[in-house]
Amino acid sequence: MFIDKVKIKIAAGNGGNGCASFRREKYVAAGGPDGGDGGNGGNVVFVVDKAFSNLANYKHGNKIYRAGNGEDGKSKKRNGKTGTDLILKVPKGTIIKEAQSQTVIADLTDEEPFIAALGGKGGLGNQHFATSTTQAPKFAKSGKNGEEWELILELKLIADVGLVGFPNVGKSTLISVLTNAKPKIGNYSFTTLSPVLGVVEMDYDHSFVIADIPGLIEGAHEGTGLGDEFLRHIERCRMLIHVVDVSGSEGRDPKDDFYKINEELSKYNKDLIEKTQLVVANKCDIATDEQIKNFNLFIEEQGYECINISAATTEGVKELKLKTFEKVSKLPKPKKFEVSEIPEEYREKQQKENIEITVEGNVYSVEAEFFNKILSYVDFDDFSSLAYLQQVLKEKGVVDELIKKGIKTGDIVMINGVPFDYVP
Repeated sequence: MFIDKVKIKIAAGNGGNGCASFRREKYVAAGGPDGGDGGNGGNVVFVVDKAFSNLANYKHGNKIYRAGNGEDGKSKKRNGKTGTDLILKVPKGTIIKEAQSQTVIADLTDEEPFIAALGGKGGLGNQHFATSTTQAPKFAKSGKNGEEWELILELKLIADVGLVGFPNVGKSTLISVLTNAKPKIGNYSFTTLSPVLGVVEMDYDHSFVIADIPGLIEGAHEGTGLGDEFLRHIERCRMLIHVVDVSGSEGRDPKDDFYKINEELSKYNKDLIEKTQLVVANKCDIATDEQIKNFNLFIEEQGYECINISAATTEGVKELKLKTFEKVSKLPKPKKFEVSEIPEEYREKQQKENIEITVEGNVYSVEAEFFNKILSYVDFDDFSSLAYLQQVLKEKGVVDELIKKGIKTGDIVMINGVPFDYVP
């Protein structure tokens, strides 16, 4: 199955928690803090793999692709291991979009890896919090969560030339005689149900890549027939070969076919109609001289060059091959899509902690999953440890929210069910 567009969820690994521990050695009456740091979470990394031709491997519904979490720190200043990176392999030409903002964040046209989600930073162990006034800190920092994103992977083939035209005009036969590609060929509409790539060899040192794009019909840009399923694969092509059945063997007018296909290209993306376009009058072996002559004059009037061929008999194919190479050689390299950072508003939305505050009388309940980690390290009998908790509450914006809700000195604050007296 050819899959060229999928939506997936990725999650980088969470950072490991820092360790709160103290040195315990023989003949050392009061060992200092020696808690190690948590390891950083693993990243989610995309790489190009030439063995992949489409995105079928990622058609798994709601599966989340997760990197490894960092290990928690240990005593004796031993740091936790970094989480394992998750490597996701995709075909060359895959673009990656952040789903909500539709921002293109990567265009994978080379072998440079792309880090799509950063692992969370590991928390610091209590060895880092010892000061002249707090010589025995009984707290450590929890690890940060890794980034999580919903992404759209979209394959846009990288080919020098794209074959376009109505179904059954002979595109599959043409690519089979131009290249070593083996497309399915039959005398019925929509024979080609997925793009076919082939390499046209000119000599030992020159070649170009050609793509047979599945047949378009009127209304394709709106989803009619095969719809716009494969129009995206024309976007990178340096030029187009527009194949027309000059014989009208399917009962259509070749001039009308020419207009309609160009109209579909323009409606999908106006840049497509601006590409260099070479028109091929195919099936000349079953067309009359008058049909060929009239169509050639029509194409010249439209400002295009026309080459007459018969893909079935290979008549004119050599001339087409040479003319195409001549034009391709003078054109810019295949299009690379502009990429940018995910907008800050979407990053802030992800980074904002899910904190819920409810009020009942003079009791203010604060609920947030990440507080479970922090509370596990708090020593409720130690002033410095409680001071650290209060600092976290300020950093997370909890204190400001409590003040907005009208909290007063002496009111009760319940943090994930643990009660505290509020003291500003």
